Amino acid sequence: MCGRYAASKDPDALVEQFEVDESLVEAPIGADYNVAPTKPVYLVVQRRPKDAPADTTGVPRQLRVARWGLVPSWAKDPKIGSRMINARAESLAEKPAYRRAFAARRCLLPADGYYEWYQPAEPTAGQPRTKSGKARKQPFYIHRADGSSLAMAGLYEWWHDPAKDRDDPDAWLLSTVVVTTAASQALEHIHDRMPVVLAPEAWAQWLDPSVTDVTVVQPLLSGAGEPDVVAYPVAAAVNDVRNNGAALVEPLALDGADEDLATLL
Repeated sequence: MCGRYAASKDPDALVEQFEVDESLVEAPIGADYNVAPTKPVYLVVQRRPKDAPADTTGVPRQLRVARWGLVPSWAKDPKIGSRMINARAESLAEKPAYRRAFAARRCLLPADGYYEWYQPAEPTAGQPRTKSGKARKQPFYIHRADGSSLAMAGLYEWWHDPAKDRDDPDAWLLSTVVVTTAASQALEHIHDRMPVVLAPEAWAQWLDPSVTDVTVVQPLLSGAGEPDVVAYPVAAAVNDVRNNGAALVEPLALDGADEDLATLL
C-alpha cells in the first residue's frame, strides 16, 4: 500500500529526468513532503493529439497535474476517488474501475520516496501504545539512495462534471491511482505491499498509448524487480496531513527502547 509520499522536485527537474517533451503544468505544485489522497500530484503521460490518427508516431511525453484518487469516467460523484488511491497490480485487468485505464491510460507518478507503516507484533518497553494496548504503527520513509525520483506505475482517468458543458476546461477532472504489488524481500518486513517502481527502460512501453493489449504490459508490473532503496523510521508527525516540510523525511533517532525498530534496519 502507498498512502503518503514525498514529492519535492520542481517541474523542470522532472522534465529532465523523465525525458518529457511537453510540460502542461500551468502552476507548479510546490514541494510536498506529505502528499496525501485528493492532493494534486505530478503525472508523466503520453497523450496522442486529439485529432491525430491512431497510427501517429512520436506521441509526446507530457508532464501534467492530477488529483490523487482515481475517479472513473462513469462515477456519479468524484468523492469516490478518495477511496481509490491504490490499485493492486494482480487484478487491474478485472476490476471495472481500472481495466479500461489499464488498457489505454497508464502513467508514472514521480516521488522522492514514500511512507509505509510498520505494525510491531508486541510493544517494547517505552514504546507508544494505542488505547487498546497495541503498539502504535511506526512510519518508515523509503527512497532511492542516490536521491533520484521513484517512477511509481499508475493509471489515470478523465471525469466529466455533468453540470458543466463538455467544452468548458473546468468540466474535466484528471485523476490518478498508484499501482501496488507484493513487497520485495528487502521491504516485506515493514509492510506486505509496495508501489510498483518501474526502471527507465520500462517507461516507454508502459506509457505507450498504442499498446492496448494488457498482456503486453502486465509483465512490466510483475517483473519490475527490487528498486535500489533505503528505508528508515521517521517521526510520527507524518501521520497528520497538516504537517509538512523536509523534517518529515529525517531519520528518527533511535534509543535503547527502540530495539524492535533497530532490527528492521
